[in-house]
Amino acid sequence: MIGFLRGKLASKQPPHLILEVAGVGYEVDAPMSTFYHLPSVGEELFLYTHLVVREDAHMLFGFGTQREQQMFRELLKVSGIGPKLALSILSGINVDELLLCVSAADAESLVRIPGVGRKTAERLLIEMRDRVKGFGESGALPQAAQLNTQAGSQSEAFGALVALGYKPPEISRLLKTVDPSFTTVEEIIRHALKAAVQKS
Repeated sequence: MIGFLRGKLASKQPPHLILEVAGVGYEVDAPMSTFYHLPSVGEELFLYTHLVVREDAHMLFGFGTQREQQMFRELLKVSGIGPKLALSILSGINVDELLLCVSAADAESLVRIPGVGRKTAERLLIEMRDRVKGFGESGALPQAAQLNTQAGSQSEAFGALVALGYKPPEISRLLKTVDPSFTTVEEIIRHALKAAVQKS
């Protein structure tokens, strides 16, 4: 098992990034909660990781905090939730919000996340009710940094939202709700996801 990686951020395009460690480029998928705090390409980055081994692929998932890594592993224990859906859940709702949902048995907030149906949400609430106790205080991403404005941010955000499971027409509507002053990919995605969760 690969518990963490420290290296240089070689590229990032939500939800994928490549981390160069000792000359080896590790392809990592990360939730948007981690992407919001990534440093600029070329800077050092530390990620907690989880390796999923399948017959046809080895998939590496990265997280800015240990709490995200732990919650990802707890989500994988829920019947019917695989790595991609767990990643989508942590992209649509942060750890603290998910803990509140579980404690309040709030299925409505969960079903707004792409890929989470009513049965999956209810199963998650039941199976995680006793397992989420004892989560520690939130930790910060070691190399958090403000991102620079990038050309084509709206286009990149559109592609990232498609990868997270949203339909193109819905993405177009969500992007229209984003304030034009937000110019980085991460800012655009953050506010689009917030709009999606708030939508009744």
